[in-house]
Amino acid sequence: MVERAPRVRASELTGRNWLNTGGKELTWSDLRGKIVILDFWSFCCINCLHVLDELRPLEDEFSDILVTVGVHSPKFEHEADPEALAAAVDRYDLRHPVLDDPELGTWQAYTARAWPTLVVVDPEGYVVAHLSGEGHVQGLVSLVHELAEEHEAKGTLHRGSGPYVPRPKQEGVLSFPGKINALPAELRSPDAEDQTYLVTDTGRHRVVELDSSLEKVLRTWGGNVKGYQDGSSDDARFNEPQGLAIVPEKLRESVGYDVVVADSVNHRLRGIELGSGKVSTVAGNGVQRLLDAEGARTGDPNVIDPAADPLTVSLSSPWDILWSDAIEAFVIAMAGTHQIFSFDPVTGTVQVLAGTGAEGLLDGSAADAWFAQSSGLAQAPDGTVWVADSETSAVRKIAFDEGGPTVTSVVGQGLFDFGFRDGSSEEARLQHCLGVAVLPDQSVAIADTYNGAVRRWDPVAKELTTLARDLAEPSDVLLEDRGEGNDPLLLVVEANAHQVVRLPTPKEAQRVDEGASQTQRPPSLLAGDTLEIVSRFSAPTGQKLDDRWGDPTQLKVSATPPEFIVEGSGAQQGLTRTLTLNPDITDAVLHVTARAAACDGEPGGEIPDHAACHLYQQDWGIPVRVTGNEEDEHTMTLDLRGVN
Repeated sequence: MVERAPRVRASELTGRNWLNTGGKELTWSDLRGKIVILDFWSFCCINCLHVLDELRPLEDEFSDILVTVGVHSPKFEHEADPEALAAAVDRYDLRHPVLDDPELGTWQAYTARAWPTLVVVDPEGYVVAHLSGEGHVQGLVSLVHELAEEHEAKGTLHRGSGPYVPRPKQEGVLSFPGKINALPAELRSPDAEDQTYLVTDTGRHRVVELDSSLEKVLRTWGGNVKGYQDGSSDDARFNEPQGLAIVPEKLRESVGYDVVVADSVNHRLRGIELGSGKVSTVAGNGVQRLLDAEGARTGDPNVIDPAADPLTVSLSSPWDILWSDAIEAFVIAMAGTHQIFSFDPVTGTVQVLAGTGAEGLLDGSAADAWFAQSSGLAQAPDGTVWVADSETSAVRKIAFDEGGPTVTSVVGQGLFDFGFRDGSSEEARLQHCLGVAVLPDQSVAIADTYNGAVRRWDPVAKELTTLARDLAEPSDVLLEDRGEGNDPLLLVVEANAHQVVRLPTPKEAQRVDEGASQTQRPPSLLAGDTLEIVSRFSAPTGQKLDDRWGDPTQLKVSATPPEFIVEGSGAQQGLTRTLTLNPDITDAVLHVTARAAACDGEPGGEIPDHAACHLYQQDWGIPVRVTGNEEDEHTMTLDLRGVN
């Protein structure tokens, strides 16, 4: 346990606009008497999307006393567009007020340092908890019960409806579609006259087959209601499905399905037998992956028992999937853990193919590489897998060499670097790209989502150019082969326009330079020489630290550039660390991961047999600047779960 901080009154909620309030600007006077959770989020952030889903049952259970206020604090330039934010509120079906905070004024007032951050405010308007990262729902349930009991007794709790007012939604044939794939002739609908396409109709939680016009739905799997259920095409339920891949013909009969779907919010892979319409689960237990049981003790997120039943393995927001000829298995962009997984449909083996789980951009061997919310995959004829790494606005490739798979970046500089600029690897910039496709000349088309563009990387000229602009958040791109004598076209999933469109592949690409940008977060000012990192963690009521195998807490610290930390980097047990800083470097980014494991039980007592255990984890990427001013920070406090 940590010492409790003094009571602090909640700062005013300031920003550009409010959504889901019927046009009303909310103040703390409007919220007085309610328990309020301020959810600092950005719509690009996979961890933020996880928290949105964690909060939904809490909002339903305590609908008469609890109000969630989403404070949208953008990371990317596009996220500051009010129309893009409104679309995201619709896309993710948010049913609570949202404050648009493009200048990060409210973010700074509450000293948020990470997406997502949750701040709990009591009915009298005092801050009672700071929580960073995911996995806090059980602790929030306990805290809300405690606050409700306390303030009901004091007469300061007011029951009744909250300030949420729903917005009208606009949709088309599709609703926020995600990914697209072409169906081979033998798998198409009997009603199809020519080529058809499978599309994940993500906003309606279903998979659809479109005819060649891209406007007529031939078949559907799943329904308009989110959920999880296997069964017939009508009975099955998905929750924001994304990528989909065709099972190789030689395996379809033995595995019993034709298509694999990345069912993102259900944290599962689903199989569809197109002829019968049957939907089944082929991998994933539905529990979002943080660390497995062994990983909770070793700190290694890459430990998966190769003999494990695939239905017992935890996944985390699988976003795209493809069949790899190089490894004879499916490759999965596991966005939620910043890794690339593999799945063998014959043996059922699930493994980590690439990535340590650290969020960032680091090339090298697959085992040591860092990714950041990888969201799009494509395969070249030589077996190379191209990756759209969205949070680093990067295009990466995984090559399968004799010495093992290696990762190389062709575009991208890091977590906070983006822009709209064509040119060489060093000059080029993307903005939160989500999809890739390999073109006939082996160049790579890129769905540059937040720039509303399709870009092209030429691996021979080593240059990025622009093929098309003025699209509404393109989320995927697919080459349409129209046969000999016809120029190929690109099929682009235009998510925010709720459609798939055809685009020509121009002979001469555009060359754009609208500049390079960085995330506009003010750096934390450090005094210099040394810095103490302290992560506050207080186990929720009814839980205790799981100390059965030693200290169940851990800090992992690194920096970009690595030379910024002279001593103190790496992973160690405990939630405090003293760093010695390089006096020759003034600007850097600190990467900090805090973890703590707790189980149901009372402090000082034994953990009961079969007790439920919980892992708390958060990654921070914090821009810092060393000033040499003694009045600036000597200690940086990062709340994993800090209770005032």
